[in-house]
Amino acid sequence: MAWVGQLSGDELFTTAVTRGELLFGLYCMPDGRRRSDLLQKLTLLFEQKLADHVLPYDGAAADVHAKIAATRRAQGRPVAMPDAMIAGIAHSRGAALATRNVRDFEGCGITLVDPWH
Repeated sequence: MAWVGQLSGDELFTTAVTRGELLFGLYCMPDGRRRSDLLQKLTLLFEQKLADHVLPYDGAAADVHAKIAATRRAQGRPVAMPDAMIAGIAHSRGAALATRNVRDFEGCGITLVDPWH
């Protein structure tokens, strides 16, 4: 994840959906030091690096999300609801999406970046 540190604060955004997915994953972990440490780090990330940089799921994103989900379904390549929502947010803002799961977002009409490759 070194690439994140190379981006300026003006270039790095996340989505409200992604934030929810990350927090859900942490809250599903067993109570303990690892969960506590990761939750603290994630909270700091949202408060410092991503303060005011969480893109909401709004009407424009919902419109694009619906079109993406319907198109992919008609192609026999259904997309998970959270992924379609994230793609809708990125598409409606003309933003590129950094993800390890490039395959899940192919055909969504957005620029994809895989920082792990």
